[in-house]
Amino acid sequence: MSAPHDLTAGFEEHRPRLTALAHRMLGSRAEAEDAVQETWLRLSRSTTGRADGIENLGGWLTTVTARICLNLLRARRDEPVGMQPPDPEVTGGGIVPGTPADPAQEAVLADEVGLAMLVVLNTLPPAERLTFVLHDLFAVPFDEIARIVGRTPAATRQLASRARRRVRDNPVHDPGPVTPLAGQQAVVEAFLAAARDGDLEGLLALLAPDVVLRPDVSVPVRGADAVARKAVLFSDPANQVRRTVLDGAAGLVSFRDGEPVSALRFTVSAGRITAIHLETSAERLRQLGFR
Repeated sequence: MSAPHDLTAGFEEHRPRLTALAHRMLGSRAEAEDAVQETWLRLSRSTTGRADGIENLGGWLTTVTARICLNLLRARRDEPVGMQPPDPEVTGGGIVPGTPADPAQEAVLADEVGLAMLVVLNTLPPAERLTFVLHDLFAVPFDEIARIVGRTPAATRQLASRARRRVRDNPVHDPGPVTPLAGQQAVVEAFLAAARDGDLEGLLALLAPDVVLRPDVSVPVRGADAVARKAVLFSDPANQVRRTVLDGAAGLVSFRDGEPVSALRFTVSAGRITAIHLETSAERLRQLGFR
């Protein structure tokens, strides 16, 4: 590949696989797409529009995407990122993917990992989660994963072993049927009403004890009490609120003077809210189609 067009075409060929991989690591389709876009920006900067020196484009992209995701996972848990290795040299190959090698096939296989697996993956420490996803779901060799997580191959195998035990033993591995969208929307409607009324008790009744609020520009807020108090702050009477669906889940969008200012996507299980994703980036709100 020697022309910018070829570079773009090569990246687009791998995009489905990269997005599926990032989705398994981050648990959010929106965050996964952002991580893949950052990978594209790094590729563009590294090659200045040329990819003729990249021996293994798929490996290079996988390595960079995995490192971006690992940093995001560590930031969620307020873990120090530490010294990160540089992106792989343009002349190098990065990760050597395992089989199957077809990007479209791997994306399909990864997307078959459903909500139950995502729930379990959210309980894993960042390094364990990344190791499990790369090795067990995408067949990446331990030697390559070790370079990303900053461990020896033997230690990386132990990470994978611990992750498998957690996945096997986690009581939410089979959480039952997903709450239908109508049921999600009813819970979110009650959440909005309680927030507008400043009803902390009502909010606490709707929030799971270990609920997590994940803003796009700050650290996560954990626990029903902390999230309930934040929710009261979101209910600004100057904002107009529209009910919506985001990534297949119930959501709310707030507008002020006709412009979107925030979007909330809710995860609802057994009638209670277990996670809230908050988007406030103007660019991201435009991508979501809100005007």
